[in-house]
Amino acid sequence: MNKYKLLTSYRLKSLELKTRVVMSPMTRCRAIGNVPNDLMAEYYSQRSGAGLIITEGTSPSPNGLGYTRIPGIFSQKQVEGWKKITSAVHRNGGKIFVQLMHTGRISHPLNMPEGSQIISASAVKPKGLMWTDSKKLQEYPVPKAMTMDDILHTIEEFGAAAKNGMNAEFDGVELHGANGYLLEQFLSPVSNIRNDSYGGSIENRCRFVLEAVIAVADSIGNDKTGIRLSPYGVASDMPHYPEIDAAYTYLTEQLHKIGIAFIHIDDHSLMGAPDISQELIKLIRRIFQKAIILSGGYTKDRAEADIQNGLGDLIGFGRPFINNPDLVERFRKDYSLSEDLKKELFYSADEKGYTDYPFYKKIN
Repeated sequence: MNKYKLLTSYRLKSLELKTRVVMSPMTRCRAIGNVPNDLMAEYYSQRSGAGLIITEGTSPSPNGLGYTRIPGIFSQKQVEGWKKITSAVHRNGGKIFVQLMHTGRISHPLNMPEGSQIISASAVKPKGLMWTDSKKLQEYPVPKAMTMDDILHTIEEFGAAAKNGMNAEFDGVELHGANGYLLEQFLSPVSNIRNDSYGGSIENRCRFVLEAVIAVADSIGNDKTGIRLSPYGVASDMPHYPEIDAAYTYLTEQLHKIGIAFIHIDDHSLMGAPDISQELIKLIRRIFQKAIILSGGYTKDRAEADIQNGLGDLIGFGRPFINNPDLVERFRKDYSLSEDLKKELFYSADEKGYTDYPFYKKIN
């Protein structure tokens, strides 16, 4: 009998997961034309030993396609593409949620379809550069500050995308409220300088996030809805501000009232962000009475410790799943993990560095 609780089953609302190991969402840029494809189906199928897979960020809107070659879920063609992936994962006994990621101001016109626009909480230009296939690295433009009509329309898009996720036979939806994308752009007073009911106070800055969560939960059920947060993350020009702990405490209280299935807390400290406050994680754990997913630089032993001490219920692994498609099997049998991680191929367009990593039994 395996001693690791990490490798035992877990009931996530009505969903039975075969282990507590979650494959974290990771942008991989293989969706040519923003449509999921057979290569992606192979990639996710290879990793379906995870208790739960959360897909790469998937846009609910043409306006959210900030990066080159990322998938969407707002057209029928995209829904059909995703069906190939969910079917492949389900055939292997896996479960899979689609992550809805609207990039907001983290975008460039060269990565956007005709008729779309780059929008955000406010017209605040982010620092940094965006990759484009046609002209390589480019400066971010100043985004359009969203009008009330834009806000209402975008919230509707989240709800519609969640319904599309069910039509594509996903098991649920995670909203991406981290990494400096649109939802977090409303949360932060650095990127949100509005003076209406969506800006200013903590309650106002949380409003858009909560309305998007409610739109998804109303569309598909709160038992199929989760959200990813990175309170101390600095990705995509998200500097710290004095009210971080207070903002995420209030947000957690409201998410608990809505009754969603999980909060996914991502720790970015190994990627250069400040260490996340353990007191804040413990406070979120106390307030939110449903499942907590923890991710960010976890090893098997650290994951087990945080499950045993009650800090988290499920643990997300990102990069280890890239070059160890059979990660759970390696954990279960105490096999060594591959160290051959081709970072230069993370965001390329073909199978290299994507579906060509071998399983343990094929190299030993």
